[in-house]
Amino acid sequence: MRRFNPGRSVSVSRRSLLRAAGAGIALPLLESLLPRALRAEPALAPRRLVLVHNALGMMPQFFFPTAAPAAGAAPSSPYLDLLGGHRGRFTVFSGMSHPEVDGNHHAAQCFLTGSPHPGQPSFRNTISLDQVVAEKFATETRFPFLAMSVRNGDHYSNTLSVSRSGVPIPAETSPKRLYRSLFVAGTAAEQAAAMRRIEAGGSVLDLVLDKAVSLEKRVHRADRARLDQFFTSVREMEDRLAQARAWEHKPKPKVDYPEPSDIADANEVIAKSKLMFDLTRLALETDSTRAVTLSIATFSVVPHVPGVKSEVHGLTHHGNEPDKIAELRKIEEAQMTAFSTFLAGLAGVREGEGTLLDHTQVLYGSCLGNANAHATVNLPLILAGGGYRHPGHLAFDEQRNEPLANLFVTMLRRFGLEAESFATSTGSLRGLDA
Repeated sequence: MRRFNPGRSVSVSRRSLLRAAGAGIALPLLESLLPRALRAEPALAPRRLVLVHNALGMMPQFFFPTAAPAAGAAPSSPYLDLLGGHRGRFTVFSGMSHPEVDGNHHAAQCFLTGSPHPGQPSFRNTISLDQVVAEKFATETRFPFLAMSVRNGDHYSNTLSVSRSGVPIPAETSPKRLYRSLFVAGTAAEQAAAMRRIEAGGSVLDLVLDKAVSLEKRVHRADRARLDQFFTSVREMEDRLAQARAWEHKPKPKVDYPEPSDIADANEVIAKSKLMFDLTRLALETDSTRAVTLSIATFSVVPHVPGVKSEVHGLTHHGNEPDKIAELRKIEEAQMTAFSTFLAGLAGVREGEGTLLDHTQVLYGSCLGNANAHATVNLPLILAGGGYRHPGHLAFDEQRNEPLANLFVTMLRRFGLEAESFATSTGSLRGLDA
């Protein structure tokens, strides 16, 4: 056998080497040479949801478009003009509400649920829009959802998020705690405590499951379906616990944003709102969650806004007094400006072939159409982003309002959910195209 002598000089041309290698060396796989059906598609950016509720509404005479815009023109009003930099990226709605959701300020509990007659002794709430989305993405992000609030004291509009069993989900009010949970790694002791809480949840689940299994052989056929639903819920919870364990061992994302301090002054509601908006953008940008709710309640505060010297709730019951209306307008304009800045932040983040705003449905609105009269019809509503071909203004009958839940159905379908109905919906919303 002829052996290779490493000391011998061998001259082999590149052409000879390639010919001798034959099929052993091949051209690299070039995607542009593949059939279209086999080419790798760019990863799609995840879809996201932000739901913002202003508990004391907005004065309708300054919010809604005063006249139908000319063909191709954007809707205009004193408040909408503050969103001028986002023309074509949002739709304003008029003539929409939740049927039978009354109870003045109690209606805030139902902004995302549509459950009728809040405030009555027999009232029972139902699942909120954000929780339906959170269930879909429960294991894909560190936090299935974030419930946040800017508030002063306790009030029934403190949180927008409601569990499937109708229980209000407490909202985070501390920007500092929220930031740390999102972006700051805990100490070894804190991480160990978190794992103990997760394992304790698993132990409780095992105990309940054992009892359910022992019942399964003794229940009537009619109860078997309910037990099957329970076992499905258990499997889903087990998946979430497993995912929670996995996330505890993954590093948190790093952001170029300093840890904020909590704002002690209750009257700094605009600054607090801006801070929560910033943290919302960071949470979405780092894909820490896909669903966020933010409740903004300005009861019993005198906002630090130039020209304002009166408490907000009292101003909303202005009785058409010009001075009170002028003060309230300054507050609501400051709120709309903060919202516009938030949209600009989302639009400024490039993501794939679009922006973070393109991939995020942002609903801003209120349960009150006219706080002066505690009216819960003709609600002020804006939907921004989300990849829609925004028509600018969708106007429905102001006497026989379009169910707001129809918009919710359309928003859920945008997430790929096969939503046939939600709360009091009668179908999807006409006029809003994806």
